[in-house]
Amino acid sequence: MHKIYTFMVLFFFFNLNVLFYLSIVHTQSLEHPVRTNQIPRQIPDQSIYTQPVPGIIMGGVLPFGCIFIQLFFILNSLWSSQMYYMFGFLFLVFLILVITCSETTILLCYFHLCAEDYHWWWRSFLTSGFTAVYLFVYCCHYFATKLQIEDAASTFLYFGYTLIMVFLFFLLTGSIGFFACFWFIRKIYSVVKVD
Repeated sequence: MHKIYTFMVLFFFFNLNVLFYLSIVHTQSLEHPVRTNQIPRQIPDQSIYTQPVPGIIMGGVLPFGCIFIQLFFILNSLWSSQMYYMFGFLFLVFLILVITCSETTILLCYFHLCAEDYHWWWRSFLTSGFTAVYLFVYCCHYFATKLQIEDAASTFLYFGYTLIMVFLFFLLTGSIGFFACFWFIRKIYSVVKVD
């Protein structure tokens, strides 16, 4: 019982104090490196490669290509009772995934900016986050080819856990792409000399 009180004291007096301190005291408004126009510019007609949907679909291919081999071993360890022991290699694949998501999203964002399309916020999130759709398709393929599950409850359990995993992976890769794009755009606009 003493441990529960200790935990509650640590949570309420330490974590919440740090949270309030960081959220109230250290909040600063984000300053843009250049002035923005109050009237939004009209976006010219886009080619097929700079339209949102083809760019988002293409943006998820390379990050998925980095992880699909390790994904097979991870799914085997989750659903086929096999041991996964390559955690060092998994960390290396994760670093490659972060780099690939960042570079792919930055490249596509740069192409959109060159085409005078400045709507990059959600597109950068969805571009690298679309990797999760390929992950879901691969999990469905794994279910159909490797697992012999015929029970409805087991199927529901498999796809329930798969959807949770896919959603978390979507948030992870989408956030990586967004923050990489945000950093890139702040960098390129901070070196622009505007009179």
